[in-house]
Amino acid sequence: MHIPDGFLAAPVWAGLDAAAVPAVGYMVRRAQQGFAETRAPLLGVMGAFVFAAQMINFPVGVGTSGHLVGGALLAYTLGPAAASVVMTAILAIQALVFQDGGILALGANVLNMAVVGVWAAYLPFRLWGGGRGRKWALFTGAMLSVLASALLAIAELVVSGVKLPFPVLVVSVVLFLVSAALEGAITVVVMEALETVQPDFVHRPAAGRPYAASALAITAVLLAAVGILFASTHPDGLMSLAGAAGIAGRARPLVSSPLADYELRFFSGPWPRKAAAGIAGLLLIYAVCAMVGRWVSRSRSA
Repeated sequence: MHIPDGFLAAPVWAGLDAAAVPAVGYMVRRAQQGFAETRAPLLGVMGAFVFAAQMINFPVGVGTSGHLVGGALLAYTLGPAAASVVMTAILAIQALVFQDGGILALGANVLNMAVVGVWAAYLPFRLWGGGRGRKWALFTGAMLSVLASALLAIAELVVSGVKLPFPVLVVSVVLFLVSAALEGAITVVVMEALETVQPDFVHRPAAGRPYAASALAITAVLLAAVGILFASTHPDGLMSLAGAAGIAGRARPLVSSPLADYELRFFSGPWPRKAAAGIAGLLLIYAVCAMVGRWVSRSRSA
């Protein structure tokens, strides 16, 4: 789902970068409304969990994989504005530290996943998430989040002049539908598990003892350290689409990083490399998101 550098035409990524700055600024201002500093650690925990979940690719078709995007999960637990801010922080760190997604294309990825994706997820939850159809609202929102982000990415490629043969486009849309359905199912399971551990977690996530947050933190560590052993190594839907369209070779990182491709090359074996990079990423994401939460809270107080 992360668009790398080299896929988008310069006017496209530059325009999206310019649009992303005020969009994220607006989300920060929205997040400040009613935000309590006691929720800052929760932003760190949720950000770390989504980061870890995004590391675990699962098969969605022959030679293609997908992973939890997490925009819906963030929107349901943090609210859409704070979720957009956290997802922006995750995407920025992934691009700058792990070379996952382009630096020049960061604006496109932020708009696709952190803005449109998050708010597309929140809309069904806001409209009928409190009634009998709550599970369907959770599922539909998560599915809509992935589909909206994917369709925007495809549109940006087309506007950039990438030729997508109709059969390739149809197959890609089907694969994105499968990924979206799995996103919905996983999101519902996680939300129900959180509310089983802490019944008031969605409405008052920072209240009482942080049972659900602790469970998320433990799960994030397990995913980053152990779950990667079972992750699919096939490319995700966007990279499969790029391969079929003949543009996969255009992907190029602008900077080098010791944690590129989620591997800490200080270690010799493949599992220690990935596990160490995953744990380092968790700590970094937690620290950045928690600091952003405290900054948002103090800016509101000031």
